[in-house]
Amino acid sequence: AAAAKYLVGVGRADCTGPVAQVPLMGYANPDQVGGGLLSRLYSRAFIVAEPEDSKRVVFVSADIGMVSQRVRLEVLKQLRAKYGELYRPDNVILSGTHTHSGPGGYFQYTLFWITSKGLVRPALSSIVNGIVKSIDIAHENMKRGRLFINRGTVENSQINRSPFSYLENPESERNRYSSNTDKEMVVLKMVDEDGHELGLISWFAVHPVSMNNSNHLVNSDNVGYASYLFERERNKGMLPGEGSFVAAFASSNLGDVSPNTRGPFCANTGESCDNPQSFCPVGGAAMCRAKGPGKDMFDSTRIIGQNIYLKAKELYEKASQEVTGPLNSAHQWVNMSDVSVELNATHTVKTCKPALGHSFAAGTIDGGGAFNFTQGSVEGDPFWDQIRDQLLGEPSNETKACHKPKPILFSTGEMTWPHPWHPDIVDVQIAAIGSLAILAVPGEFTTMSGRRLREAVKSEFDSHGTPGMNVVIAGLCNVYTHYITTYEEYQAQRYEAASTIYGPHTLSAYIQLYRGLAKAIALNATQELPRGPEPPLFNVTSLTLLPSLSAENAPAAKTFGDVLEEVRQEYREGEVAEVTFVGANPRNSAENATEHNFLTVERYSNISSSWRVVLNDASWDTRFYWSKGARGQSNVTIEWHIPAGTEPGVYRLRYFGHYKKRVSIFRLVTVPFGGSSSAFQVTAP
Repeated sequence: AAAAKYLVGVGRADCTGPVAQVPLMGYANPDQVGGGLLSRLYSRAFIVAEPEDSKRVVFVSADIGMVSQRVRLEVLKQLRAKYGELYRPDNVILSGTHTHSGPGGYFQYTLFWITSKGLVRPALSSIVNGIVKSIDIAHENMKRGRLFINRGTVENSQINRSPFSYLENPESERNRYSSNTDKEMVVLKMVDEDGHELGLISWFAVHPVSMNNSNHLVNSDNVGYASYLFERERNKGMLPGEGSFVAAFASSNLGDVSPNTRGPFCANTGESCDNPQSFCPVGGAAMCRAKGPGKDMFDSTRIIGQNIYLKAKELYEKASQEVTGPLNSAHQWVNMSDVSVELNATHTVKTCKPALGHSFAAGTIDGGGAFNFTQGSVEGDPFWDQIRDQLLGEPSNETKACHKPKPILFSTGEMTWPHPWHPDIVDVQIAAIGSLAILAVPGEFTTMSGRRLREAVKSEFDSHGTPGMNVVIAGLCNVYTHYITTYEEYQAQRYEAASTIYGPHTLSAYIQLYRGLAKAIALNATQELPRGPEPPLFNVTSLTLLPSLSAENAPAAKTFGDVLEEVRQEYREGEVAEVTFVGANPRNSAENATEHNFLTVERYSNISSSWRVVLNDASWDTRFYWSKGARGQSNVTIEWHIPAGTEPGVYRLRYFGHYKKRVSIFRLVTVPFGGSSSAFQVTAP
């Protein structure tokens, strides 16, 4: 074997958090509140270091909607306390997969409080602690290793959801590309010096919105299913979420890319609504919904996830181009509301204070906007009334002019109570691992925006003596700033453009900034880059509309964990085994134990005369539902969707929870409990 070029470490840790009552982050739909679990969320960390350990790079992909500034600042603070100057803002990249089915509430900027019911400390802590733990595991498992890169085309897995905006880009530019989405997947394969497999990172541009906004089960969507399939295959004999092989399916320039490949249809009439306004004759834009390839959203998630997994597997197995060369990282904080961009020798333009346009409220064909929160939801609470009053504030003339032709709905950059509503200070960052340059971008670049950024950075490397760089975009990194469209797409003001919060020249500003970072890396002058203004850490620890956790009760003559509706005695593969228990609020478990497992599927072994766990709640074949009743009572239903190829035999389903018990006027305690279904037979097909 060739000499190992780097030290490499990989790690995975749970970051699921509370699976009930917390609004899910992504569709901005206040009715889409967690009510159970389909699959666990994980943070996956990868550390590459030079053998003499002078330089290192950390890449984390977490199964969350996006990395918020609050999450990043808290993670960096913990890393500094633990490791000193080893892991820093410049060499740690935190990226979110962009699943829309994870708990929200982990933001410090006010806008995001509205649909997340504020800042939810348990959700924030689960994410921060999960990310740090995954980095700890990777750090502890560093060994000599080698990296290989490969790229290929993924078919039948994406469509452009704003094709009319894409057509605004110059024809000469569009003619250089065969498609209005980026179909290329880049895979980075990691092995130790003996060739044992450690893991991989795949970058591919697609929205993880196969699960739509009617879903209430926490899950990692299509890219998470791809991770699950790859890890299941490589960690043979382990339960989901266990085993040393780590497979991350990270986000890229997915801004205008949907996995709902059958395209947009009117939900009420079934006719196509593939028009510039995504408009239905009856019901308007809210009725226009894109359909995935499957018979329902669970099926579509599996189909798209499997497509992505199969291509990654093929690229991984064939990867032969070794990544070698020095490690480097460059990072700056930038005030994005005030960047001057030199378009050419005579023409300078500027970015704007953040603002959202009217089409932001309309949403997309992947999920309608539910931003009708100027009425109804939180009226009568003086704190939230004050928040609502700001939403109705009029933008200044300066902001209006700067954002033209965007009609401004919310002038968030001019809203400052109780804290700013949107970030001004944004991270720009590039990490170079030999010939691979990872551009960590703070939001959702559209297809063409991403192409322009990659091309600009590549040419910058070329012109400063480092030709042939593999440039990839990692999306949803470090701080969330919504979308980044091209100047031309911005003119059409669809959802992505309305959500390009720093105005029409946002992309040009980023291109200028990332060119600067690339040049510094190429010339080995990263220490000369100005750090820029440090982002604020607001003094808000928890502020939430979530119902408080109070004492719970079981129905008369029953206790927690008792079965209310029993399983059948016999099932075949393809059927659903289902049991309902006297339950308790799953938030109790999240606040009590970071990695609480809610359920197991167990098979009876005649040989050992004992029950063996064959699946846990991280399995995509199990579903955990919680429903709240009256008088402090609630039910839990566990489903096992028995897959083809299940070994016949005797099985049972078990439930593990925690309930709140009042022990005095002032004190509640959390009590663990469990329950089990009767045994049932799974028969041969």
